[in-house]
Amino acid sequence: MGDDAVVPDRVQQRLRERIEAALPVLPRRAATDAERSGKRSASVTMTLLPVPGATGDGPLAAEVAFVLTRRARSLRAHSGQWALPGGRLDAGETAEQAARREVAEEVGLELSPDRVLGLLDDYPTRSGYVITPVVLWAGGVGEPVPNPDEVAELHRLPLTEIDREPRFLTIPESDAPVIQVPLFDRYVHAPTGAVLHQFREVVLHGRPTRVAHLEQPVFAWR
Repeated sequence: MGDDAVVPDRVQQRLRERIEAALPVLPRRAATDAERSGKRSASVTMTLLPVPGATGDGPLAAEVAFVLTRRARSLRAHSGQWALPGGRLDAGETAEQAARREVAEEVGLELSPDRVLGLLDDYPTRSGYVITPVVLWAGGVGEPVPNPDEVAELHRLPLTEIDREPRFLTIPESDAPVIQVPLFDRYVHAPTGAVLHQFREVVLHGRPTRVAHLEQPVFAWR
């Protein structure tokens, strides 16, 4: 029996509604045609589940968790890095469709279209992608299980873990600041760090904070 079994459906619905109500504080910004030029489309997910014992009325940061993975060492691109479930769009797919497919492939959660709660801002990466973050509600469909071909580690973390002030670094290679989000006694960089920070700002604090201008570390430019 999974952790979701201890959270009643009415509580899960209440948590879901609170997240949906928070997202419109940020009018979503899609990448421009110029920003998309020469880049491939991808999606990443904030895959959300209730924390065991949630009441639906407590602080969202303590009552909702998200799925974070460490990419398998066998993967060619960005192996071993912390990541949100996601990947490149297949031909004809929308960002929402790709997000749901990737969550099923990487962590075994089959989510219907009505589990999409909303989108955050597009983030153009240095490595040739425009990433669309998709917010998904995964409560009540079972526990995430990592696919060992793609995922080395899987963590179900309460949002309190990202409700911290990020660090911004200056680097000689760029005029934009590099964002570092504290997690696991170390730091998570953009694009994952940028998505986590924007979600924290919008959903937990009601602040329409933009992040597409925030820089990635040089090692992630490839």
